Order: sequence, then structure tokens, then C-alpha cells
Amino acid sequence: MEHLDEQEREQVWNEVEESLKEGKIDQFRAEFLELHPYDQAKIFEELDEPLRKEVYMYVSPEEIADVMEHVDDVDVEPYFSEMDPRFASDVFSEMSSDDAVDIMNRLDKDKVASFLTIMGKEDAQEIKDLLHYEEKTAGSIMTTEYVSLRASMKVKEAMEHLRVEAPDAETIYYTYVVDEEKKLAGVISLRDLIISEPEWTIEEAMSDRVVSVSVAKDQEEIAQMMRDYDFLALPVVDFQNHLLGIITVDDIMDVMDEEASDDYSKLAAISDVDGPNDNAFISAKKRLPWLIALLFLGSLTASLINQFEDQLNQVAILAIFIPLIAGMAGNTGTQALAVAVRGIATGEIRKQGKGRMLLREASTGLITGVVCGVIITLVVYVWQGNFFLGALVGISIMSALIVATIAGSFVPLLMDRMNIDPAVASGPFITTINDLISILIYFGMASAFMNFLV
Repeated sequence: MEHLDEQEREQVWNEVEESLKEGKIDQFRAEFLELHPYDQAKIFEELDEPLRKEVYMYVSPEEIADVMEHVDDVDVEPYFSEMDPRFASDVFSEMSSDDAVDIMNRLDKDKVASFLTIMGKEDAQEIKDLLHYEEKTAGSIMTTEYVSLRASMKVKEAMEHLRVEAPDAETIYYTYVVDEEKKLAGVISLRDLIISEPEWTIEEAMSDRVVSVSVAKDQEEIAQMMRDYDFLALPVVDFQNHLLGIITVDDIMDVMDEEASDDYSKLAAISDVDGPNDNAFISAKKRLPWLIALLFLGSLTASLINQFEDQLNQVAILAIFIPLIAGMAGNTGTQALAVAVRGIATGEIRKQGKGRMLLREASTGLITGVVCGVIITLVVYVWQGNFFLGALVGISIMSALIVATIAGSFVPLLMDRMNIDPAVASGPFITTINDLISILIYFGMASAFMNFLV
């Protein structure tokens, strides 16, 4: 089973499409099912609805469940809508419970209720239990398909227990140990289990130094923890330390991708990243709230420029440097914002301290401001032959860059302190704020230099 590049996938897609159109069931199954589920999902996404319905006829719910676990969650709703409800419910039954919940959270609630009604009682109850947890918490991304061992078990009993239960578990490389009250007591790796003496108890072979997370813990914090400790899985417990489920590394990779997309959308001042299937009205709906807010904020900049109309009338050339100063302030503010948001997201700022980070950014702003200020002073002096005009623009840019850099790093830190997602201090927001600051600095300096310019 090899990974396919784009060209190979397109070739296989053509073969699969031809087999479907010609009704060659055996050939289709041979070509399609020998692929890795990821490649199956990518090919499946390229098929139109009539051909997808053919696929549902030729594959089992278990086989299509593997495909659905690799399909982009954003686009999954139409697939389950076009399936026969019984077939769709069987697909959910065959999926990992955490993956099924991820998809169901994107579906219409009435459809979810219908699927759960059709599903087997045990599978439906397992999914219902996970659906109750708040989104983006440990409870919402954990799986209940794990194997636990009792501390009082003999090693040989545990091995037999694993042999029976492993086919339905997400992972057995690390197995969590519970006491008689089903509280988390320790962890044992498959390697340690294999090399332990058969007559030992699990309590003798396990490690009681086990790291766990609360069921209500934020998924982003869990992703950082798994990255820092290189865990393959993490146990999830309630407030009394009862083992509820586990979070596996593949789930965390999905979380990291989701969080990165979420932060990107906020940095771009979009309520959510536009999906490839969104029409123009849906895309506009996602973008308009921020744009309207920024429109009113931007009007303050226009109003501020109007307050300095007299200076512009006396020295009209001042107007041509407004975009330069505002643009430079916006750029450096966005750079500082990106560094701050990344530092908060990765936990680096907590390690080095917020004060130290602010001091570093202020120093960076000072250095970049001085260098850019000197350069633009010389450029304007050579271009316009007016040293005072060059000094005005240079000092304005230097001051604007220093203030913008500090603002770009301070605003997300302030929001983080207020328990607000720092990513909402988006690029356009910081840029607009810095426009106001830079214009105020520029015309304030112009007023001071006015006697030298007229």
C-alpha cells in the first residue's frame, strides 16, 4: 500500500471512475480498496454525486467508514445526506466513536437524532455520551475505544485480555491501569507487558507516574502537552480521577490543524475559514462582521486626517507620505502580532516571561525604527531637497514603528490576560489601530515642524 502523488492519484481516479461508469464492480473494488484510506478519501471527494451513490452500493459500511475518517470534516455533510439513512447509521457504527462525534457535530441535529435512533443501542449510547461534552475539550475528542487493565490482574491474564480486546481498541501500545473503583492507577507499555514475568501482577509491572488530563481541559492545551512530552496517547479522567477515555496522537494532529486554521482565520479577520464549497453569500457572511467593524474604525482615521486639514493646505506634499507611514506601522505591528500570538500558542512566552518579550519587541521596534527613519530621511532629502521634510518623515516613521511594535505585541498579551483568544487581535485590527496611531504621530510632528516647512 503506497502513498500516491497527485499524478498517480489522478490516474487511479480515472480508472476508478471508468470502472464505476461501466458497472465493473469487481474491478472497482480491486482498484479502490487496495489504496490507503487517505487516497481513497481523496479520490472519493473528486467523484460527483451519482458516482458516489454507486460507491455506496459496491462497498460495505465498514469499508466506507475508513474512507469517511479521512475525508475533510468541513465537506462531509453532503455525503451523509445522500446516503440511505440505514447505510449512514451503519457507517457511524463502524467508525471510531470520536471520529463519528466529530462528524455528527457538523450535521443537522434532526439528522443526528435519526441516525442514533437507527443505530444499535450500544453504539448509539457511546456516541451520545461523547456528544454531551463541550466542543474543543478533552471530552469531545477522546475515544472510549480503549483497553484498560485492572491493577490486580496477573500479567498472563492481561495478555489474554489484550488479545481479545485489541481488535476494537484505537491503540494498545500504552495501556492504562485502573483500581477496583475504576480510578486511574498507572500505565504500562506493551513492551513492559511482554517482558514482565507471567505471574507478576500488573501493579508490580506498571508505572504509577501517569500524566492525565481533565475531561474539560481545552484541546489546544492538550495538543501542547502531547507535543512537549511526545505522548502517543493521554488518559482522560473526571474530577474523581475515574478513567473516561483516551486521546490519541492522530486526534491531536487533527486538533493542531484545526487550531492553526482557526487562528489563521482570526488573524485574517474572518469569523471562520471559507470552505471550498461555500457560495459567495456564505463567504460574505463570514467576512462582513469584521469588515464592517473595521470600516467604522477606519473612518476614525479619515476623521483624524480631516482635523489636520490646515497643515495639508499649507504643505500639500505632506499627503504623499501618509500611506508610507501608515503602511510601515501596519506592517511592523502585524509582525509583532504574529510573534506574540505564536508565542502564546506554543507556550514560549510563559517560559521566557511577558515582560521580557515586551522588552525584546520594544528594542526590536527601536532598532528597526531608527534604521528605517535614517534611510527615509536621506531618501526624502535627496528627492525633495528639504532636510526638514526628510527629518519629519524619518522621525515619524521611527516613532510609529516603535509604538506599532509595542502595540502589536501588547494587545494579544492583554487579551490573553483577559481570557480572550489572542488571535482575535487580528492583522487588520492591529493595522487599523496602528493607522490611527501613525497618523496622529505624523501630523503631531508636522505641527511641530510647520515653521520649517512653509
